[in-house]
Amino acid sequence: MSPLPTLDRDEIQRYSRHLVLPEVGMAGQRRIKGARILLVGAGGLGSPAALYLAAAGVGHLSIVDFDLVDVTNLQRQVLHGTRDVGRPKTESARDRLLDLNPHLSVSLHRTRLDAGNALDLVRDHDLVVDGTDNFATRYLVNDACVLLGKPDVYGSIFRFEGQASVFATPGGPCYRCLYPEPPPPGLVPSCADGGVLGVLPGLIGVIQATEAIKLVLGKGEPLVGRLLVVDALSMRFRELKLQRNPECPACGERRTITRLVDYEAFCGVRGAEAAGPDVPEISVEELKRRREAGEDLVLVDVREPHEVQICSLGGRLIPLGDLPRRVHELDASRDIVVHCRSGPRSARAVAFLRQAGFRKVRNLAGGIVAWAQRIDPRMPRY
Repeated sequence: MSPLPTLDRDEIQRYSRHLVLPEVGMAGQRRIKGARILLVGAGGLGSPAALYLAAAGVGHLSIVDFDLVDVTNLQRQVLHGTRDVGRPKTESARDRLLDLNPHLSVSLHRTRLDAGNALDLVRDHDLVVDGTDNFATRYLVNDACVLLGKPDVYGSIFRFEGQASVFATPGGPCYRCLYPEPPPPGLVPSCADGGVLGVLPGLIGVIQATEAIKLVLGKGEPLVGRLLVVDALSMRFRELKLQRNPECPACGERRTITRLVDYEAFCGVRGAEAAGPDVPEISVEELKRRREAGEDLVLVDVREPHEVQICSLGGRLIPLGDLPRRVHELDASRDIVVHCRSGPRSARAVAFLRQAGFRKVRNLAGGIVAWAQRIDPRMPRY
């Protein structure tokens, strides 16, 4: 960030509340303007982080996201509005951020961050704000930051709990020091399946933006070696001490990670996909045809009771967690179709039932979401 850019008259007025802070002042604001920050994800975490980084006067923000705005995003992804539904999130984000601060320079990368492009994207920035929602990309961001010596401002959310920390700084721990191995595929539900309180990513994303600005300024105590855990239901903040693991393969004394790898394979995503053919499926169109024909089908819903209140296809409700103790309620001689919201939970249920000896059981591909999209558009989607 040298030489530092100057501030024009309009910027001095815009950032006046920063300039009167001794910890920021003119020199600090020029550092903020000179900063180049990579934001991975323009969703729940990326939205508040991007808004406050732009408002603070960060000179350049690069946004990596491949997704389109969906109406279900709007409960928490405040970068986007109703009129943006169907647009690329990168474009919606750019328009909102430039409206907030026209002095901002924005680069858009409508792509998935992967092992082939991560180093090139991270290299040109001072730090990374990780707003991702999956383990594969979190490990990828971490390893790229460690390899290039760039701070990784981490955040994650689930239901009512969030976490934040700063990884990959000199002498500090990295994400692999906290989580050496990813959990088995499917063990941790996505926000789509598990839900998330809409304001929670606002809390965590603002903390990430705060940490990023502190790192740029070189002021305060960043969350290095500390994991901040937020429970929004009780509104309690806990802090856990983290230490760099000397045996860590990424940042330890005998590092074994010297290049980026296939992170989907590392997190078991490809293995889970490869197991797909072992889980027989039925399409929503075929299910509709067979039900209308009056065929003898048992429909099993493995969602939670509160989800059934949103929409339902009927049938027997056996939440996935209850299935092992309630499997005796099902007749293995009958044709069984299992469904959930979008397919992953019911696929695990089908795999379990097949291991228990059920052979006439199939997973409803795409779940109730596919039914609402292709069979009954009047059905609520969530």
